[in-house]
Amino acid sequence: MRPGDTRLLTSDDAQRDLGASLLPALPPGAVLFLQGELGAGKTTLTQGLIAALGFTGLVLSPTYALMQLYPTPQGGALHIDAYRIRHAQELYEMDLERLMAEARVSVVEWGQLFYADFPDAWLLELEHVEEGRRVTRVR
Repeated sequence: MRPGDTRLLTSDDAQRDLGASLLPALPPGAVLFLQGELGAGKTTLTQGLIAALGFTGLVLSPTYALMQLYPTPQGGALHIDAYRIRHAQELYEMDLERLMAEARVSVVEWGQLFYADFPDAWLLELEHVEEGRRVTRVR
């Protein structure tokens, strides 16, 4: 996807497929921000991306753990849910920089507090629409 591209997805499988299709375009160490209302499919998209890295286990939203590192044959996949974070420093104190530097890819849900720290990161906006879900690459 290029900035400005939009995809209409009509199922969870389509959401996972989109996540998987992003992997070749994301270089090692990439950061991907996912923004959107509750239930818009952020974790579902992440499941597809992490599965494309070869992880076969269950990928859940790390809402309460804040961060989850998944081991994959291609390197770690870091999944972050910053919904409950009020200050970016909270995650930095949890060794965020090191974890991101070592990960093949880092996916950050609700990451507005970190946009300025990662200006080259992709940002996808997910939203509910009548036909299903719409995903737009903002940057």
